[in-house]
Amino acid sequence: MARLLYSIIASLDGYIEDAQGEFKWATPDEAVMEFVNEQERSVGTFLYGRRMYETMLFWETASPDENDPPVVRDWTRFWRAADKVVYSRTLNSASSANTRIERTFDPEAVRLLKKSSPRDLSIGGPELAGQAIEAGLVDEVGLYVVPAIVGGGKPWLPKSVRSRLELLDTKRFSSGFVFLRYRIVKG
Repeated sequence: MARLLYSIIASLDGYIEDAQGEFKWATPDEAVMEFVNEQERSVGTFLYGRRMYETMLFWETASPDENDPPVVRDWTRFWRAADKVVYSRTLNSASSANTRIERTFDPEAVRLLKKSSPRDLSIGGPELAGQAIEAGLVDEVGLYVVPAIVGGGKPWLPKSVRSRLELLDTKRFSSGFVFLRYRIVKG
């Protein structure tokens, strides 16, 4: 059975974007991006909420050239080739290839997708990930902690989400980023 992974970049104080909606402070350097690419390599399908999907659409239209680092070109090819499911009540159509729109998040449909998928799934967006954690669907959480305190904004998980975690891995980067990988303890 495929795993459902929640991987997110957040400030030390727990935000994916600051109070102004900015996240440039979270841009990973080449070493972090290379590590992200390796961590995501097992993923065949991305599950997104509308806002996260709209953010990630950058990769659909990005025109990487020989001046871009290989890790950027690699991620662009990888993201474009992956399947994407976007949960939105407002989008009428997808703006990227290999993408379908679902009107509501259906935990049972995601369970079936996990059972039938030959590759792992990744979920993006705090609200959607929170729903999936509460439904017992998320298997692992990968948190990239940015060496920044932004003082407020959008948290990487809704406050109501609760779960026990088991630390599986850590990695420290020279840029000050830290990666923490946890397994969600079921039951």
